[in-house]
Amino acid sequence: MDADEARAFITTHHHAVLATRRRDGSIQMSPVAVGADDDGRLIISTTEPSAKVKNLRRDPAASLCVISDGFYGPWVQIDGTVTIESLPDALEGLVRYYRKVAGEHPDWEDYRIAMQREQRVLVHLTIERVAPKST
Repeated sequence: MDADEARAFITTHHHAVLATRRRDGSIQMSPVAVGADDDGRLIISTTEPSAKVKNLRRDPAASLCVISDGFYGPWVQIDGTVTIESLPDALEGLVRYYRKVAGEHPDWEDYRIAMQREQRVLVHLTIERVAPKST
């Protein structure tokens, strides 16, 4: 599987586990929802104070295991480097992220307010390596 095939898989499979490194080198994992942006990077919404953001600001290497909704079935591992986009710059990107992962929101103004209240950021992952999709 190559990066384009991984992106295609992610357009219909949004459940994933993100792995980052703690300060002591051990692995920290978090369940996340993932999408692909128009630039080909993967995108994840999370909160600024989260452990994963602290870890990624220190060490931008990350791995992502994207799984099928029913858990059993196809999956893919993606390794890459991330950048983090914070508010206020991330706000419209968070809207695009939601649309790609969940569709239309019933109240975009309420969504924008919630993103600010929750201190949301966008994690952009550049795909550097893709493990073969497995079943």
